[in-house]
Amino acid sequence: MKTCQLPPPLKPGDLLRVIAPSGALREVEAFYQGVEIWRKRSYRVEISADIDNRWGYLAGKDRDRRTQLLNAWKDSECRGILCARGGYGSVRILEERSGDFIFNSALPPKWLIGFSDITALLWSLSTVGVSGIHAPVLTTLAKEPDWSIQRLFDLVESYKMTPLLGTGWGGGSASGILLPANLTVATHLLGTPIQPDLDGVILALEDVTEAPYRIDRLLTQWRLSGAFTKVRGIALGRFSRCEPPPNIPSLTIEEVLRDRLSDLGIPIVSNLPFGHDGANAALPVGVPVQLDGDNGILSFETPKFGSL
Repeated sequence: MKTCQLPPPLKPGDLLRVIAPSGALREVEAFYQGVEIWRKRSYRVEISADIDNRWGYLAGKDRDRRTQLLNAWKDSECRGILCARGGYGSVRILEERSGDFIFNSALPPKWLIGFSDITALLWSLSTVGVSGIHAPVLTTLAKEPDWSIQRLFDLVESYKMTPLLGTGWGGGSASGILLPANLTVATHLLGTPIQPDLDGVILALEDVTEAPYRIDRLLTQWRLSGAFTKVRGIALGRFSRCEPPPNIPSLTIEEVLRDRLSDLGIPIVSNLPFGHDGANAALPVGVPVQLDGDNGILSFETPKFGSL
């Protein structure tokens, strides 16, 4: 994977557009609390008129959600795109690849911010060489600790990226290009045009509400497909609510992760502060990082706009 270009730094007064590319909006109060955090930072936040659309579990029909994203991407005044929530559905709006595709490298880069189901959009954006941010969506932003919110602003406003500390599993150190993702979403992108080149990447993986046997199945798919072959290191965030069902024999989630990953011969760090149900430290896609598997540190180079 090649390094991605970071969009120009944001500054107060810039226009940010809010879209709902995935699941239907349910957490309305939390959503507006997230919007207010950006507005208090003096950003102009414009919410899509279709934000309340519903079609089953989706935030409207595919064409409508795709149009939201396409309009925001093409808007020359818009400097960043904020995703309302995750859930499911972003991959559906990337399915139509004929005609006017959403992300076009000929247009000036702009920030795309979200995580979980937004993994599909972040990965798609990286294939045209633009970095997005794996970070809280608007419905989760208000629950973040102050340091995490400040980290997000530091990243998009000044490219400041402080190291993250977790638990080292050994394997020495490796340098590579950071590729954050929700494990479930990423697994279903393997072998598709949305999958970035995995050569030389440091994967950063998290997940939620998946029983240990399901995580086992996902990681086994990576192993069988050869997707781990050229990966240089793995940074593990939070695997929340991934406990086994009661009264059913099971490995723990940590046992599964160690069993499926420890023999890869690469640095691994777990318990990093990103993912669901807790602090979700902002992680830029496609930037150079170093993963120290012995000391449990994920550290970042400090890029400059246009240098990647």
